[in-house]
Amino acid sequence: MKIALIGNGAIAKLVTQFCATHANLTIVGALGLASDTVSVGQHSLVYTIADLLAFKPDMVVECAGHAAVKECAGPVLAAGLDFVIVSTGSLADAALWDSVQAAAAKSTGRVKLVAGALPGVDALSAGKLAGLTKVTLRSAKPPKAWKGTPAEKTHDLDAITTRTVIFSGNARKAALTFPKNANVAATAALAGLGFEATTVELVADPGVTQNVHHLEAEGAFGSLSLKINANPSPDNPKTSHMAALSIMRLLENEATAIVI
Repeated sequence: MKIALIGNGAIAKLVTQFCATHANLTIVGALGLASDTVSVGQHSLVYTIADLLAFKPDMVVECAGHAAVKECAGPVLAAGLDFVIVSTGSLADAALWDSVQAAAAKSTGRVKLVAGALPGVDALSAGKLAGLTKVTLRSAKPPKAWKGTPAEKTHDLDAITTRTVIFSGNARKAALTFPKNANVAATAALAGLGFEATTVELVADPGVTQNVHHLEAEGAFGSLSLKINANPSPDNPKTSHMAALSIMRLLENEATAIVI
């Protein structure tokens, strides 16, 4: 299978290294930024989506952020290719979500959303089939991890000494307000009750050293409570390692005869 990447950062590097160990997965090229001069792998870098599609990939994997989804989803789906999205928070933009759904409906390709750092996506989406009544996600990070976000305007992050809720609301507002920090909120919404009905708390907690995501859900299936203490990417502390690992899992399932 020929894979094209959108992105040339930490996630792209890990995915590239993974594909290099699998005979059935080949990275044929990547879409980079104008500032990218060195590829994270042996594949070539290009700077337009048209040039990326010229590699004739079987699948395109986004690992570059919300703007990349907005720019590339339409052309990729129009080309009849599967489009893998890790920046699920972008789909909190209702207009973009509508356009992606419309493009996918006309395409022979499919949009595939990876779980990222969210635990229990399989159980949540399965429970949805019987009917969910409540979904809550609480995401905690060290106070310094919230620097560069709107939390800096509402809280003195350097002065936080106890667990502090910096945002409480629905998944749509969380993903749109914290676009670099709330992909898990969007994934929970898409797998479960939707953006408006999914409750999200974002927490600055000096007592944690990892990103801690706690998912709770209730419905006809029963109830679930799952927590993950997620490590950052080895090459970029602002990126979740699980984001790359979830892409690897999807690609492995695409390339193997037995899928779990």
